[in-house]
Amino acid sequence: SRCVTVHGTNYLRVENNVTYNIVGHCFFLEDGIEHGNEFVRNLAIQIKCHPTRECVPVNLAANGEVENRREQRQISFSREHTLLPSDNTVAAYWITNPDNAFIDNVAAGSDENGFWLSLPEHPQGQFAGTEIAKSIWPRRTPLREFRGNVAHSNFDGFMFDRNIYEDDTFGLATIPFLPLENPADLESEVVESHFENLTAYKNRNGGLWGRGDLFVYSNAKFADNAIGMTQAAGDIGSSRFHGRLIDSLVVGETENIGNPVTPEEKAYGRSLPKRRIPDFPIRGYEYYDYRGEVVNTTFVNFQDNAQRKTGALSFLLYTSAGLSTGSSISGAKFVNAKPVYFPKFDTRFDNDNRGGNAYRTLSFRDLDGSVTGIPNSHVLLHDGENDSVATDDTCEIKPTWNASVCKGDVGRLNLSNSRGELPAGVDLESRTARFALLSTIGPSPPDTPLVQKQRAAMFSRRAPQAPIALVRNGKEFKISGDQSTVKAGTEIQVKTERPEVTLSLAEMDEGSWVIFELPGFAHAASGTEQRSLSALRQASETSWFRDGDTLWVKLVAGPPVMQIIRPTDLQVSMTVSRSETEGLRGL
Repeated sequence: SRCVTVHGTNYLRVENNVTYNIVGHCFFLEDGIEHGNEFVRNLAIQIKCHPTRECVPVNLAANGEVENRREQRQISFSREHTLLPSDNTVAAYWITNPDNAFIDNVAAGSDENGFWLSLPEHPQGQFAGTEIAKSIWPRRTPLREFRGNVAHSNFDGFMFDRNIYEDDTFGLATIPFLPLENPADLESEVVESHFENLTAYKNRNGGLWGRGDLFVYSNAKFADNAIGMTQAAGDIGSSRFHGRLIDSLVVGETENIGNPVTPEEKAYGRSLPKRRIPDFPIRGYEYYDYRGEVVNTTFVNFQDNAQRKTGALSFLLYTSAGLSTGSSISGAKFVNAKPVYFPKFDTRFDNDNRGGNAYRTLSFRDLDGSVTGIPNSHVLLHDGENDSVATDDTCEIKPTWNASVCKGDVGRLNLSNSRGELPAGVDLESRTARFALLSTIGPSPPDTPLVQKQRAAMFSRRAPQAPIALVRNGKEFKISGDQSTVKAGTEIQVKTERPEVTLSLAEMDEGSWVIFELPGFAHAASGTEQRSLSALRQASETSWFRDGDTLWVKLVAGPPVMQIIRPTDLQVSMTVSRSETEGLRGL
């Protein structure tokens, strides 16, 4: 049990060790107070959760790999058969303080994680509550050095997420690793974290999963993973990017066929990363919430075949988290690789859908045309079931991608009051307030009524309402979650039985506009009244015009602002109502 435990010890060098057949976390920084240590050229082989029992992990596995998620999570937080609950999601390198160096190490064959950066708010265990611990903030401390490390044949190769709580449990989406210039001041500037020359191959789930902001991954190599890399946002979208993959190589399948075991693998001629889901669509880079960037990266061997479909670029399946049109790619190269694939909804593949439909509004921008051949174009979902309302006959449809490629200014449309249902007194301009809100998810085990209520307070705007459909060029688009991508310079009909609707635009160029036709609506709470539909169309400011029982609204975007959450910073917003007499609000 364990390999090398570093406990309350600083500036130690752990070098050139080989470990094999270990139970529980292997190279182990125990309490999160340890700093200045160096782990160099160590090899950890075959790390087990338990000597005789199967792992009961908390991870982001696809539904087809998990029989009962709720029961599994509850068991994983028990230490009945492990030293720590987190040993149920065991790691070759368990890292509780980023102020340590990890250089040229290898994690091979862990039941769960290769390298796991899991940080407490303050040091725990023997140091919990001490004066020295109160001044140490692992989640806000800059990364010392992390380069040249290799993770292969694990479930997840590199896991930079799921921070540890005071009760030794952890969650799937927690307060992130967000290093600051002054760790004691939550409002101080975020600093970049650099992960250099990482290699992840033949991991059964993800090569790398990260959560945080301003993470820069350079010269990375991913190959033969179910998913090469996924990065989640940290501070709810308030930074200029959450992750940047640069000068890297991502390979779908190499000549290394692995060790085929199942009938499907033997027929296929190579091992498959997800043996229980042999048709799982392997993908290289997954965009996720808010702003991710891919720069000067090469993708190799992503081609569909009779066993499974694939794509070099995709989105987390099937995310319900906040999205942005700001994610981008440039300098991409494709060698025997289908550039994009957005799989149709399949519960076996799903690992992140909590009833939301943000996945329908996915988008990333091809800055230089290296993906699509069309510079400054947007890649949007278009699978025949969840097509983007921004797609029109000027877009290029890519059937094998389940995508459309559209030029022009594409932003986000919001169809409800984005601030109205957030808890009273929350100032989302303050990181302290945002993190206090995030912390309500806290150490309570997932899926309890308390956590469900907390999540609902944070992520839901209002009780369920009558549905909304958008009609453009005679085609009707059903909107779920009151969000959509939208293209500037278009006219859209809004069909709903709601008594009022708040229309908002974000992430668009200043001066961009969208016109809405609202049958049955009578009153606009803001904007300039125009005397005709023609005058409305020519107006350069946010305006409205009433024609019988139909209200027409033109929203004109103001200066761009930083998106924080789903989004709360809007360029223009107007509330409209069926009644002329109701007191209405407008922004």
